[in-house]
Amino acid sequence: MRPRNQIARDQLAPLLGRMPRASASELAKALGVSVVMLHRLLAELPPGQVVTAGRSRRTRYALRRPLRGDMADIPLYAIDATGRASFVSNLAMVHPHGTLLPLDDSSWPVPRESRDGWWDGLPYPFYDMRPQGYLGRNFARAEHQQYGLSQDPDEWSDDDIVLVLSRAGTDTVGNLLLGDEAYRRWLQLKLATREPLPEANLGKHYARLAQLAITTGVPASSAAGEFPKFTATRQNGQATPHVIVKFSGAGNSAAELRWADLLVCEHLALGCATKLPGVASARTRVLRQAGRVFLESERFDRVGLEGRLPACTLAALSPAFLGDSSTDWTRLVMRLRDMGLVGLETVHAVEHLWWLGHLVGNTDMHLGNLSFRVAQTLQATPAYDMLPMMYAPLPGGEVPPREFRPRLPLPQQREVWQAACSVALEFWRSASTDTRISEPFRALCGANLLQLTETAARV
Repeated sequence: MRPRNQIARDQLAPLLGRMPRASASELAKALGVSVVMLHRLLAELPPGQVVTAGRSRRTRYALRRPLRGDMADIPLYAIDATGRASFVSNLAMVHPHGTLLPLDDSSWPVPRESRDGWWDGLPYPFYDMRPQGYLGRNFARAEHQQYGLSQDPDEWSDDDIVLVLSRAGTDTVGNLLLGDEAYRRWLQLKLATREPLPEANLGKHYARLAQLAITTGVPASSAAGEFPKFTATRQNGQATPHVIVKFSGAGNSAAELRWADLLVCEHLALGCATKLPGVASARTRVLRQAGRVFLESERFDRVGLEGRLPACTLAALSPAFLGDSSTDWTRLVMRLRDMGLVGLETVHAVEHLWWLGHLVGNTDMHLGNLSFRVAQTLQATPAYDMLPMMYAPLPGGEVPPREFRPRLPLPQQREVWQAACSVALEFWRSASTDTRISEPFRALCGANLLQLTETAARV
């Protein structure tokens, strides 16, 4: 008969694999040994097999989980506004699921349950960094065989996301780099001679990049969003040469013409949004080339050619801090304020932007379309993706008629609604006269202007 301690010794690793983030007392009880003996057994395990985090009574243990057979920590780096990278922390995968990544020494806010570095899945910043949307699908189609992954990035597991980020995540949203290989690739790109696209013939360059994005699925940035797009650097940027460029189709179908109209509308709406209290917008401009309309947006997570800024979407923040299924920006941001994560000025800015979206027919205000700069107190980034998406074509290309019905405020919302309405009226007025927009859509915008004017007079 084997000694009792030998049985506990044999059972310790399998037990750790079933009990994530277990305390010494929990492990000792499950094994039928003393806490003192438990610590002896832990010390006998191979170095690095067990990861530990937390102090005193909060100390927890977990069995390290390999990533494609690799048991090593994965370092996380941050690039600052000057383009210099620094070490942030080490990521460890743990059994049976989840990760360990202490962020207490960083500027990122941390949920209470993760204060010691434990995460049930991935740390929330990684979900914005992962390949997603149009560009993410392009990347997956081009690179999935190399990494042994599905062509659909929505099917990727957390391990798949970490694998891709640690190998190819050099141009992700925000300022983080995961893994030494991604760091080395980023450094190689930084040291290489890169000339931003010249202003002369920029439209031709964009037409070429659009065709490349459509035909080959150029793997590049992880910037999200379903609209066809590519990333580029071009000269004469206000804060950075880095841009995200959306583009319409090159034909004359009803759907392609409508998307072209909506891109111009996005440019107009973002320009109008800056009239709202506390609201800034991404700097945009419209170009036309080869039958396409291009909407160029300057990236707000980049500084100059090399610098980067930390940013995070509400889509990543809400599950991590709130666990709220709501998609109402105002509700969620108010809850973040109650937790001390955002200030009152940010709440007011988001309230105004939220109402503007409703009054310009934006039916696509999902949580990924609101972002924050990461600091001791989160602040809203410049607005983006603000356009009348209620008029977007259906997936099959049909452009059905839509009835614009302005959303009405409750009494306590009236003041914000009126401020947003004034700006929305300016948007509809601009869209109804802008000759870059097709005549039928200009007429529709004019009708919406009249309807909203009548509504405003009665509220």
